[in-house]
Amino acid sequence: MTTGVVRAALVQTTWTGDKESMIKAHEDYAREAAAQGAKVICFQELFYGPYFCQVQDAAYYEYAESIPGPTTERFQALAAELGMVMVLPMYEQEQPGVLYNTAAVVDADGEYLGKYRKNHIPQVKGFWEKFYFRPGNLGYPVFDTAVGKVGVYICYDRHFPEGWRALGLNGAQIVFNPSATSRGLSSYLWQLEQPASAVANEYFIGAINRVGVEDLGENDFYGQTYFVDPEGKFVGDVADTHNPELIVRDLDLSLLGTVRDRWQFYRDRRPDSYDGLVAP
Repeated sequence: MTTGVVRAALVQTTWTGDKESMIKAHEDYAREAAAQGAKVICFQELFYGPYFCQVQDAAYYEYAESIPGPTTERFQALAAELGMVMVLPMYEQEQPGVLYNTAAVVDADGEYLGKYRKNHIPQVKGFWEKFYFRPGNLGYPVFDTAVGKVGVYICYDRHFPEGWRALGLNGAQIVFNPSATSRGLSSYLWQLEQPASAVANEYFIGAINRVGVEDLGENDFYGQTYFVDPEGKFVGDVADTHNPELIVRDLDLSLLGTVRDRWQFYRDRRPDSYDGLVAP
C-alpha cells in the first residue's frame, strides 16, 4: 500500500460553449494544479462537453470518441509534461452505435493505464442517459498509479454500494467520483453518500460536480466538489455552490492503515450471508 501525503486536485467548472475551449480550460486547470504541487487530478463527468443528457438528441453522439483517442493522447502528453496522474471522464465510442460514459486513467509519465465505464445508467427527466450510454462492462478496475491505487465511480453509480465495495476489495486507496448532478434532493445526498461510502470502504473519495445552468435544460449544477477521508471527514473546505473552482488538498494515505487497523470492515464481512442480494 502506498503511504505518505499525496497532493490531489479536483475541478468543477461551467460549460464554455464548445469542445475545444472546454479542453483548453481543463489544460489550464491542470497546469495551475501542477503549479500548486498536485500530483493527481480528476475532471468532472463528460468534462469536454455540456451535460447533453438533459435532452434526447442523436446530434450529441458526435461528442463521442475512441478511448484511447485524440483527447486521451492530448492529455497523455500533458500528464507526462507535468508529472501528474490524470482521470479524464469522457464520452466513449467503442464502435459506431456502441457508446459508454467512460473515464480514462493516465499515469504521471503519460502512460494510458486503462478505463472505467459507468455501470449504472439513469433514465429520468433531466438525466436521459440510457439514450446515450450502454451500461459498463469492464467491472470495477483499480489502477496502479504513481500516487497509489486509484479507482473511478461515475455520478449515478454513487447510489449503489456494491461498486464502492468492489473498488475497496480491488485495493483502491483513492476513488474519484466525477458527476453532473443538480439541486434538489440530490444536494442533500451529495454530502451524505460519499462520506458514508468512504467510511464503509476505508479509502479517500474525490467527489466532483459541475456548476451552472446550461442551455439544454433547467438542471442547476451545484458544485460542492470535495475530498473526504476514510473517517468521513472533509479534507479542507467544500467547493463553491455556483462558481468554477479548482481545489487542491493533501491526502495523508497513512491514515488508511490506521483506519483499517481500527475498523476491521473487510475482515468481518460475511459474503456467505449475502447470496440473496444477487440471486436471480
